[in-house]
Amino acid sequence: MRISVLDVGSNTVRLVVADAQGGVPLPVHTAKWRLRLSEQVEPGGTLPDEAVRRLARAVAEADRTARDWGATPPLAFATTVVRSAPNRAEVLRVVRERSGVDLVTMPGEVEAELTFLAARRWAGWQAGPLALLDIGGGSLEVAFGRGRLPDFVASLPLGAGRLTREHFGGEDPPTPEQIRVVRRQVRHQLRDAAARIRWEGPRTAVATSRTFQQLGRLCGASPGRHGPFVQRSLSRRDLRAAIDRLAALPAAERSRLPGISAPRSGQSLAGAVAGHAAMKLTGLETVIICPWAIREGILLRHIEDGPSWWTRNTGADLGPSAPEPVPLRLAAAAPPTP
Repeated sequence: MRISVLDVGSNTVRLVVADAQGGVPLPVHTAKWRLRLSEQVEPGGTLPDEAVRRLARAVAEADRTARDWGATPPLAFATTVVRSAPNRAEVLRVVRERSGVDLVTMPGEVEAELTFLAARRWAGWQAGPLALLDIGGGSLEVAFGRGRLPDFVASLPLGAGRLTREHFGGEDPPTPEQIRVVRRQVRHQLRDAAARIRWEGPRTAVATSRTFQQLGRLCGASPGRHGPFVQRSLSRRDLRAAIDRLAALPAAERSRLPGISAPRSGQSLAGAVAGHAAMKLTGLETVIICPWAIREGILLRHIEDGPSWWTRNTGADLGPSAPEPVPLRLAAAAPPTP
């Protein structure tokens, strides 16, 4: 059996078609559509009609592609750019009517739980107590856990794209003061969750997302063409030096650096600042770069728990727009210890 996952992110719509046999989500086909939705957001966060129509066309094409590869209809979800839009319900309705695909949104904390599952399965039980960092376009997720799912997660509005738009819009490259403002914001919003991770003292720390993958490559990790099974890591010291390299260049010139792609060059500096601040706050000297993230987490839940988990965890998603996720949510059933 083949299953497919469709991830509508801040910049790109990504499709993964995978074989579900054997308990490992082995990809047989991937595709992407670069829509740059975050750059089209109107004041107040609303997605304009043309952007929604383009999204619906991309989702419809992804659905056809998945079926051509013998997969079930995609498990389709959208992250921060749609989840936080005031017209979210209308976006989801239009996509469903024009593509036939039920696109849903999930709280950032649920996304973090799924990403943690992927990281746990990739790292294995030998990794012990595990900390996770994940920087997307619109949000930053952190998690910690000893088992299959995390003991706690936090989802914060500290994505690389969001920080770039909010703080780096006027200067290119940004001024030292603009960079300090971003660093202070990350420290302020992340300090409670970071204190918990520091207190827990994880044995292994894992970082996921294209942001961390590209920063890892910039700092000397093996290129992607060497395959997913090559050990890749990123040290806090190297990341601090990378910030200086990125800050010295205009956005257009950063893509000349190893690992930094042209579409992500504009937000690479903010991602590096957020990543370094997160590592410093949590007391992490080094993180392992994990090639699996939320898409693989969804595939794993589907394989391990059966198709019904998707309906149970997503449900109807056409109600009023939800507020931003709370900064910290404990995943354990028991209340937190004072």
